[in-house]
Amino acid sequence: MYRIGREEVDAISEVLLSGKVFRYGIGSACTRFEERYAKYLGIKHVMMTSSGTTALTAALVGQRIGPGDEVLVPACTYIATAIAVVAAGAIPVIVDIDESLTLDPRAVEAAIGPRTRAMIPVHMWGLVCDMDRLMAIARRHRLAVVEDACQCVGGGYKGRKVGSIGHAAGFSFNYYKNMTCGEGGAAVTNDDAAVPRMGCMVDCCKFYWTDRKTDESLFISNGARASELEGAILNIQLDRIDGMLDIMRGYKKRVLAAVADTGLRPIQANSLDCEAGTHVMFVLPTEAQASQFQQITGSGIAGKTGRHVYTEWDPIFEHRGAPYEAMNPYAMEANRDCRMDYRKDMCAPSLNILNRTAMFGLHPDRTDAQIDDLIARLRKGAAQVL
Repeated sequence: MYRIGREEVDAISEVLLSGKVFRYGIGSACTRFEERYAKYLGIKHVMMTSSGTTALTAALVGQRIGPGDEVLVPACTYIATAIAVVAAGAIPVIVDIDESLTLDPRAVEAAIGPRTRAMIPVHMWGLVCDMDRLMAIARRHRLAVVEDACQCVGGGYKGRKVGSIGHAAGFSFNYYKNMTCGEGGAAVTNDDAAVPRMGCMVDCCKFYWTDRKTDESLFISNGARASELEGAILNIQLDRIDGMLDIMRGYKKRVLAAVADTGLRPIQANSLDCEAGTHVMFVLPTEAQASQFQQITGSGIAGKTGRHVYTEWDPIFEHRGAPYEAMNPYAMEANRDCRMDYRKDMCAPSLNILNRTAMFGLHPDRTDAQIDDLIARLRKGAAQVL
């Protein structure tokens, strides 16, 4: 959580005192946020959800991804990306990243097989994928592109907001995200045909709110509705996001400029001016140097976060995709020919990059003195390690 304060408290109080805490109704805070966020993204449809995971699942189902389908996911992302694929009934295929720490377009093209129906570019740690190349690959191979923008709320790629470039996308508003309501998410798309299916995934009783006699796309699901309290908070958070991102982007450019003469090599930037700017990262020549650099500077190591590397996805490796085997996508006959032979060394190039990458989180409320201190630590580390 970056910033939250009196405005959010007042918005919550207004909802509670109104007695109208169900998300459907005149003047709904959730509906207002969905309309405003759609305009902010430049996209037609936004549906608030209970989490980023349920948002991604709804987006995949909206694109008719399910049993019999493979979905390419990056070796560096939170396990929720792969979980969303399995929740849709499909099988995730893990693909290498490049030195942008996002999907490697060359690895994507090489990984496409006869069952591949979609890819999920993940805009990881506020960074953005090479969407021009990935979308070109998707067009050539007729793949659906579902952007995972959970860690890049407000970020953009060459002037377009992430989440508005692919066929659909999922966002997270979890506590750790740069726009938050504690939990929650949003599934978004420009695809009119996807909306009824997405709606069924989000609302278990969607059929009550539509024409049950004529809409053949209706089905039941567990549902993932958001609450009015979340909508109230997010309407305030949406007013905050651009100012915070502008500050972090400025800090990142300042840091990069200040260490440009040290020999430190920043990770590849696919759209430095538009990304969220929440992290500044450097690729060191060796793992040993990265470890030494960490000790001097207090950095993190991208490959050692404990949860953002594919090798830590135990339920995926063990094919535990459902509470009962009959419901497990890994055991479904439709998925028999999908690739699901996961190995810890299957994306060795990704592990090599991640274990050599030093990372520093930025925050909009850092002071100039704190940024100066970071620059001094980086210069000291570079002088001693490189």
